[in-house]
Amino acid sequence: MESFEVVTIQEGSKTRKFSPVSEEVPLTIEVNGRELATLLCSPNNLKNLITGFLYTSGFLKDITSEKSVILDSERWKAMVELTEDGLKEDYIFKRVYTSGCGKGILFHNPLDMAMQIKYDDDICIHNEKILDLMKTFQKQSDEHQATHGVHGGALATSEEILIFRDDIGRHNAIDKVIGEALYQHVGLSDKILLTSGRISSEILSKVLRCRIPMIAAVGAPTNQSVKIARKVNLTLAGLMRGSRMTIFSGDGRIR
Repeated sequence: MESFEVVTIQEGSKTRKFSPVSEEVPLTIEVNGRELATLLCSPNNLKNLITGFLYTSGFLKDITSEKSVILDSERWKAMVELTEDGLKEDYIFKRVYTSGCGKGILFHNPLDMAMQIKYDDDICIHNEKILDLMKTFQKQSDEHQATHGVHGGALATSEEILIFRDDIGRHNAIDKVIGEALYQHVGLSDKILLTSGRISSEILSKVLRCRIPMIAAVGAPTNQSVKIARKVNLTLAGLMRGSRMTIFSGDGRIR
């Protein structure tokens, strides 16, 4: 965080003070010597971000395919070496520009992924427990409390939060969570993803890629994310405030 002198106005009265502001950096990712993308992100947990982004974008099959990640924090550049080069010309130019801040990029269409997946009702959580998880989740980020400039993402079981990460981009926060889960060899198929942002189709595509059966959000979903979630029987809960939530898909997993 960086502090700036600002002017606040409260009840018509001006006050000067120093206020912390979240940092933003442009991180360029090279894979096997070829530039892939530049992410606008927070400068923390960058290896998590890189690995999670490559995995949810379809370039990284699993953590064993990642030979090395070298970070240059002076030029904000990451050089990644994978065991197999997935950068095929017909794939790298198949991009979907997302609705996230910084114009995020997907390398696959979420609708294509939805055609390949169908979830079973393999996990279940009580509604009070998932609301408790969300309350705990919303207190995890010291930076959010200080600046209100970052989003949070978390991976949880039905009992506790396992991994939490934050970033200026909601999609980056989720990629950081997934990256750390891969490093820790945490299974994803029976977990819950928590997010502070809205659930649009690019967020849902990351969930589908990881085969996570349930996502819960402070924000609201888009119509496309609801349609895709219903198509694959994924649990999508949003607008979580206090003791209230709205389940848009897969209500059988929340009792």
